[in-house]
Amino acid sequence: MVSKLASVSMASMLLLAGCSGTTSSKESSSEKKDNKSKAEISWLNILHTASPPTDTVLNQIEKKTNTEIKFSWIPDASKEERINTALASDSLADIVTLTLLDNSSVRNALKSGMFWNVEDYLDEFPNLKAIPKDIRTSASIEGKLYGVPFQKDLARNGIVIRKDWLDKLGLSLPKTTEELMEVAKAFTEKDPDGNGKKDTTGFMDRSDLKYGAFKTLSSYFGTPNVWKVDSKGNFVAEFETDGYIETMDYMKELYNKGFINKDFAVTAKTDQQQNFSQGKAGIYIGALFDGKNLKSMANGIQDNMELALVNNVTSASNSKQSIWSDGNGVGGLLAFPRSEVKDEKELKRILKFVNDLLDPEVYKLMTYGMEGTHYKITGDGAYEIINQDLWQQEVQPFAASRPKESGFHLKDPDPLKAQGDELIAENAKHAVFNPAVPLESTTYTTQGSELQKIITDATYQYILGEIKLEDFKKAVKNWNEQGGKTIKEEYKKAYKAVK
Repeated sequence: MVSKLASVSMASMLLLAGCSGTTSSKESSSEKKDNKSKAEISWLNILHTASPPTDTVLNQIEKKTNTEIKFSWIPDASKEERINTALASDSLADIVTLTLLDNSSVRNALKSGMFWNVEDYLDEFPNLKAIPKDIRTSASIEGKLYGVPFQKDLARNGIVIRKDWLDKLGLSLPKTTEELMEVAKAFTEKDPDGNGKKDTTGFMDRSDLKYGAFKTLSSYFGTPNVWKVDSKGNFVAEFETDGYIETMDYMKELYNKGFINKDFAVTAKTDQQQNFSQGKAGIYIGALFDGKNLKSMANGIQDNMELALVNNVTSASNSKQSIWSDGNGVGGLLAFPRSEVKDEKELKRILKFVNDLLDPEVYKLMTYGMEGTHYKITGDGAYEIINQDLWQQEVQPFAASRPKESGFHLKDPDPLKAQGDELIAENAKHAVFNPAVPLESTTYTTQGSELQKIITDATYQYILGEIKLEDFKKAVKNWNEQGGKTIKEEYKKAYKAVK
């Protein structure tokens, strides 16, 4: 049987030719989007796996949603270039997956009126109506919602810690930054692996201020998430706050006392995880679901490894449980171009399809596949993959296409992964949003990355003892003078406009 899915090798041709505004290969407008008839829907989508899925699960999704789906897949590695090309040539599809909402071409296309504003239509569909207001706001541009938001976990991060080491040293799970420092000290100085050598550190970190230890630690010290807005609507950068400086001082102490790997500032994520799994450190800060992966990597190397997850650390300066939110829970948009979706009737039929993708049964298909073929339900109600290779081929490619990442109360058979899921859900209650996510700043779009490098470099230099606090503050002043002050003013204006 010939697959209904476009192969990756054909993606560029489909992108530039197969998804034009012609209707020769489509049903008529009335047939295509009628709520009762089977709808043919084209979808320009991102592929995060090596190859597209086969039709096995697709056929079931189509049956559940009463559609025929024509995918044009773009490999994740080339998504920015391909999406920019598609937007420039108006070579799109009924649904376009847009994940790079900071991309200037994407934002300009959305603001230009190329895509439908769907805000007024979502409440007509039960699953779309359930999308929280905060998510809708964060996914909007200049107060307008140009697609259905990909709903991601609000806050994934926390601490993975060696419980077997804690038990051996008579220590409890840390609940404060002070206790975490004491654990780091003990893991460094008290031979937690019992090999008679001082060859372990407390933390194993990597060169990433955002997804490594730094930003999560900064949450514990009450640092705002990128920006905070004061009572007058003024924007204050996170690195202009006391919490950020406290975080730098905390990391500086870890570094000076040897409680963190000395090369953390140049360590890659893969090396960080491998070193942790080899027993070189006992504290890992990152996504809570990494615990399962770290335990798996330790098989045959550290078979006695026991891990625990922690998400409720506070500090003397911040007694409130807090954790930063990546993108405010928005992973992008499912957008609907007016060149393809001609009128409200077509739009509503496609919105019904997206609404149906949010049904639990379809979510299970896109996550676990088909019962008896890809997974089984265990005695305690967990969903266990029974054929890993088949699952990776037929199911996993759909994972990034789910309009909602989690929240369907499906239990993982791995206890560590199940605990991670629970703590991530709990994190949502304590998530700190970035108020600038839905706002426009031309200066940030054009200079933001370059300006951030000033702060990133100064942060590492301070932690490593290469500069003093007054030097860091000079770097912040330089950031303001080079364009940061203008970004603040633009955000203040945009914030006021949408309030």
